[in-house]
Amino acid sequence: MKKVIVTLLAVLAFVGVASAQPKAIGVRAGYGGELSYQHYVAGSNFIEGDLGFWGDGGFSLTGLYNFDLGQSGMFGFYAGPGAQIGVYNGGESSSLSLGIVGMVGVEMEIPELPINISLDWRPAFYLVNGFRFGWNGFALGVRYRF
Repeated sequence: MKKVIVTLLAVLAFVGVASAQPKAIGVRAGYGGELSYQHYVAGSNFIEGDLGFWGDGGFSLTGLYNFDLGQSGMFGFYAGPGAQIGVYNGGESSSLSLGIVGMVGVEMEIPELPINISLDWRPAFYLVNGFRFGWNGFALGVRYRF
């Protein structure tokens, strides 16, 4: 499993270094906390990679491709599909989580500062340890654009 996570992180790092498109790095906080990276790829569309940490000592790695749904003043709307892999602790044992996720959100860019603030919702269908639906709730993101 470590090889899968290292491979996913290496691919994400390569994509980020190989292109001179705008990027953003920061945090996303909701049910748990996540380190978040965005990389714009086609116009206003962007890929997002999040490394999440949970209160039970577990973690997750999420990758999404978000489509630009339009702008209204300072606000941009987006939605997209993705995947998530994670390890969660349940008392005396750990379990693997693998799921298909989606994201719907709104992002505000502050023109005077290289900062964007987002509010999004990320539902998930988990495929391992019983098929189930999970909605990870809403999360607030704050990222530095560069």
